[in-house]
Amino acid sequence: MNREPVVNFIRSTLLLSNVSISKQLLEDVVENFEPASFARHDYFVAAGKVNTHHFFMTEGFMRAFTHNPEGEEVTTDFFNCNRPVFEPDSFITQTKSLENIQAIANCQGFLVSFEKSNELFHAVPEFREFGRLMLLNEFAAHKKRALSLITQTAEERYAELVGTNREIFQYAQLKHIASYLGITDSSLSRIRKEFSRRH
Repeated sequence: MNREPVVNFIRSTLLLSNVSISKQLLEDVVENFEPASFARHDYFVAAGKVNTHHFFMTEGFMRAFTHNPEGEEVTTDFFNCNRPVFEPDSFITQTKSLENIQAIANCQGFLVSFEKSNELFHAVPEFREFGRLMLLNEFAAHKKRALSLITQTAEERYAELVGTNREIFQYAQLKHIASYLGITDSSLSRIRKEFSRRH
């Protein structure tokens, strides 16, 4: 399996923080990652289990979700190939996850365990910086999403999703997108029609 997309992803993330790393050193780091694949509907993390690995996805799409008190699924996130797949709270604390992360397309990529990540963080300062940036990016993304549910209208949230992550519509069911946006299926249908008319 080709590791080049992972090498390029880590390097580009570091460059955003003006941190350089030799290609050889980065390739040596990525050699520690294990090739893995998940078929559609497979779980990367199941609620009640500990998230023990990062998944650097090179192909596919995943969805994170939990259940509300009524037992209904609530979509909390989507993952494409531009971000590592993991459940931050469970991975960092090595405690049971409250969320599920499930493949919604056939996925390929590379796994790195919690233990191996820490080993590499201690051995390679540049990779430690990547880990720091990765956590900061996740924190910022979750904060932005939480605020959007308070400060933006449903129409604004939909328009932003179309503008920043259009490929979601290729993989996710509309009911999952509606749940992610915090609206009903019928509201999403109405918003999509109005958006299409204007654009």
